[in-house]
Amino acid sequence: MASTRGAMRTIIIGDIHGCLDELVRLVRTCGGVRDSRLVLVGDLVAKGPDSLGVLQWAREAGALAVLGNHDDHLLRLKPGSGDEGDKKKPRPQVARLAATLTAADWDWLAALPLTRSFARGEAAIDQPIIVVHGGLVPGVPLDKQERKHLLTLRSITDDGKPSSRIEGKPWGARWRGPPHVVHGHDAVRGLQQHRHATGLDTGCVYGRALTALILPERRLVSVPARQEYAPIIAVGKDG
Repeated sequence: MASTRGAMRTIIIGDIHGCLDELVRLVRTCGGVRDSRLVLVGDLVAKGPDSLGVLQWAREAGALAVLGNHDDHLLRLKPGSGDEGDKKKPRPQVARLAATLTAADWDWLAALPLTRSFARGEAAIDQPIIVVHGGLVPGVPLDKQERKHLLTLRSITDDGKPSSRIEGKPWGARWRGPPHVVHGHDAVRGLQQHRHATGLDTGCVYGRALTALILPERRLVSVPARQEYAPIIAVGKDG
């Protein structure tokens, strides 16, 4: 778990998936990053038109981010990781992207934590915030959460089990807080505004929109996608 000090205006942005143009437009619409903290909820890469550009833009802008499941898939191809030839064959787009990353890109990506925590007041708001890509299982302490759930959780089934599928209820609807959790990874459901959780994956790469949450005013800002770059997977098993 990573924490960040210093209260300031904070811009938290949903799943980018290589949509560099939309990212730049959204940041500009939010007023830029000067005197602001920029936080990305993961899945910076894959499916969209310019994953390398997104990684390099985020790194050069000093953005904070958490690891998404697609970022994690890419990291398996990091030279020297020991995973390059392991498990299932990577998608061609991911393999092509891996071949273009510099050492600095790999190091930045490999250093991304699974969660980022902001104490009360650090994001200029009155409650603690956790940013995660997938989700948190209600009732489980943060240090006991499973990695797979932090990366891929979407739902709590009707019998109370965590699931990466679209079934039961969104995990955020069952999260009681505090802290308030800001997450991505659920483009099928789109924008989620629960009492103690906010889901920001509004499916930019699927032709919908890229969305930011600005704190402390709790304002939502979106820009439309220029086009549909990839088809959405209805069941959302591993997207």
